Amino acid sequence: MTEPAENKLFDYSPIVDRPVIRWPGGARVAAYVGLNLEHFLLDRPSSSIVPETADAVPDPLNYGWRDYGLRVGVWRTIESLDRHGIRASALVNSMVAERYPQVIAAGRERDWVWLAHGRTNSVLHTGMTFDDERRSLTGIVDTIAAATGRRPRGWMGPGLTETFDTPALLAELGLHYVLDWTNDDQPYRLNVPGVISVPYSVELNDLIVFRRGITGAEFVQMVKDNYEQLHADAEHSGRVMALALHPFVTGQPFRHKYLDQALEYLAAQPDVWLTTSDEIADHYQRTVGADIRPAA
Repeated sequence: MTEPAENKLFDYSPIVDRPVIRWPGGARVAAYVGLNLEHFLLDRPSSSIVPETADAVPDPLNYGWRDYGLRVGVWRTIESLDRHGIRASALVNSMVAERYPQVIAAGRERDWVWLAHGRTNSVLHTGMTFDDERRSLTGIVDTIAAATGRRPRGWMGPGLTETFDTPALLAELGLHYVLDWTNDDQPYRLNVPGVISVPYSVELNDLIVFRRGITGAEFVQMVKDNYEQLHADAEHSGRVMALALHPFVTGQPFRHKYLDQALEYLAAQPDVWLTTSDEIADHYQRTVGADIRPAA
């Protein structure tokens, strides 16, 4: 019998037994918007709204639903982000960087930060050999850097997937943090020199939330409830709130006003540091000392 894999990537660390985190300006909660910018392949099953046709090639129904995001939905999302003064943390497939120059240009104009998010969300980042993954990651990072003018410092795998080698290979490429391990309300150190985990959410994630039948009004209430609890938890040490967005979900016309209400609420909170995942990682390194190389 094969022995089960041991988790050597990070150690158990109860949140009540850690160094205190102090965010800038005395904020209790550091909040960021993780904006997923994803390209999907025409002949591969991917995230679907109607499972019955998901294996069809081509699959106009589900492909069109996904494709709506970068054609239409993202422009509504950008409008709301601009209205409330929020810089996105853009989780970008390298194929987006190659194929959607207008979206990349809009992000560059707004000084978004760019995280590597695989090549396409139609192919999960698992099952690669060490050498194949090194080549793949190098190409992904170099492509995004060339298109955006900024080398990514963070990573989230397509479908939040990694291999056992991914964090170490990312460190070789100069990346400093990952979002894939959604198990905490604070950053923490990985057992890979120079790499930390920054919180992301699969619960406060529009793709998950709305596929469960949650309404727009309920989504706004979830954002408020999430912030209020983290704010209370952060009485003695700061917390992180990640709002995960997909333009083909919250970019739909009937959901847009609810996204706008959620962002308006966050922007109005007196104890929030509305920031980016890059800045959260940097601040954690400087103040808690997580063995991260400073940003170039």
